Amino acid sequence: MAVIKTNWTMKKNIIKLLALAFVIFSNACNTKKPETKKNNSSIEENLYFGYKPPGLNPEVFVPKKSTSEDWKLGNEDSLNMEEFYFTYSGNDPFQPAVVVYRQEENYYRASKYTFHPSGTENSNILYSRHNYIERTDFGWSKLKSLGPMFDSKDLGIMVLSISANGTIVFDDYKTDDGIRISRIKDGKQEEPKPLGKEINSGKLVAHPFIAPDESYLIWDSEREEGYGKSDNYISFRQQDGSWGSAINMGDKINSELVENGARLTPDGKYFLFRRSEEKVKEDGSTYWETKDYWVDAKIIEQLRPQ
Repeated sequence: MAVIKTNWTMKKNIIKLLALAFVIFSNACNTKKPETKKNNSSIEENLYFGYKPPGLNPEVFVPKKSTSEDWKLGNEDSLNMEEFYFTYSGNDPFQPAVVVYRQEENYYRASKYTFHPSGTENSNILYSRHNYIERTDFGWSKLKSLGPMFDSKDLGIMVLSISANGTIVFDDYKTDDGIRISRIKDGKQEEPKPLGKEINSGKLVAHPFIAPDESYLIWDSEREEGYGKSDNYISFRQQDGSWGSAINMGDKINSELVENGARLTPDGKYFLFRRSEEKVKEDGSTYWETKDYWVDAKIIEQLRPQ
């Protein structure tokens, strides 16, 4: 019994060490300067989870440094080295709500699954590619598959987004189908179908986000009329249920660089996206530098055709 207890304690310590390493790595990737703390009660009252919110002009989001207190190991009393997770309780809206690590067929390889809020408040189900997890009385469930329509070796889902009514949109890097959609009909999830040319035009059509009420769809792609590389586009749902023409989200959102990863904060107040630039090192090798941006979500309504 003593040996079993020692091994179990060792497992818990290993996982906690991983949590600390995860936090250190996150901070190492963040080279931005922290915000200056101001002693002004009127400013404090207008903060959004401790941050000064942006207006209708996108601003670089400068996160405070994560600490070990921001990440909590889930289900400590019933840990399983084959699959475990951390929950995020900090104030950075770009961080995933839950990070799951699962041991794959190779004993020394663990896959990482990040779960972001779906865009609706108080969500008890989170999605990551072809998987989902459910909130339980004891934390979060183990990874569950969305089923063969989504969990297939023939599919290469990078981003999956779901509306409040259960409509799913996702991309697929393994085919040229672009973004597909699957609605709920008669209580069942329909077979996913590619969206029309309004959405699936241009190159590298990916990273969809469907509004919780399905009133619009945002994604990124490279198009001839774009500002440079990948731009964010939006399509508004029409009265007949069809999708309107793609609208480039403009030079406030897009640039000559790569813009993608669009979504809303769970309360719908702010629009989040990422801007990436390929840079060259002294040895000639390249790397990508990515910055997070946020802007008041009212900018979306400014793009809606009158």
